[in-house]
Amino acid sequence: MICDVIIIKDGLPLFSKNFSNSNINHLLSQEDNLIMVSGFFSALNSFSDSFESMGTISELKLSNNNLKLSFLKDSNVPDLIYLATYDSKSELIEVQQFLHKISNSFLNEFSIDQISNWNGKLDYFKKFEYSVERFLDEENKKVQDQTNNKIFEFFNSFVDYDIKPLELKDETVSAEEDPEFYEYVPNFTTSKKINPKYYLTGETSIVIYEKINGKKTVNQISIELNVDQNQVYNVCKNLIKLGFISFN
Repeated sequence: MICDVIIIKDGLPLFSKNFSNSNINHLLSQEDNLIMVSGFFSALNSFSDSFESMGTISELKLSNNNLKLSFLKDSNVPDLIYLATYDSKSELIEVQQFLHKISNSFLNEFSIDQISNWNGKLDYFKKFEYSVERFLDEENKKVQDQTNNKIFEFFNSFVDYDIKPLELKDETVSAEEDPEFYEYVPNFTTSKKINPKYYLTGETSIVIYEKINGKKTVNQISIELNVDQNQVYNVCKNLIKLGFISFN
């Protein structure tokens, strides 16, 4: 998660926004600390420029907490630096991509003259908060999607998606007699809505899930969708294993 976004010009913070709910992670956003951090990173940037053969510095880690700091130098405006603090849930490459988006958007909203002739007041660039929040929402959604994919992969390791005909234990049953499970009625055991795409594979499985309403039997769903009863039954079994439905 990204906690702070700070834009520094000539050693001074021209924009700052904190997105953390933790008091510990609010330290950099306090005015005195913000000014010190801005001056420090400007000096660090100058040091890096003096030793170009050593490469650029893109990340620092604070030893007393899990916060890391990443910054990006803007080549379009002298001494303009974009800084982000973030925790272990975000990767450096993702934060650098985020800072590049911030950089491009900032120069689209404000001209180089506006930035270079800044009057020193923090509220001058306050409206840029909306753009930062938009990019941060996109970043958080991407992280959530990655988490959901990991959950899906975890559940998928326990679920058997092979569709096999049901073997009748009683060999005396007539071949024309329908298996008992044809008349089973799948019903949701939880009122919580889920996204079937995270737990089921294939469009047919998702369509079967959407037909479950606690009234239709396995056979009725298969006829309505024109799919094999065994396929409907196997999708239902997988949903039972995941704890979402049961058979009436």
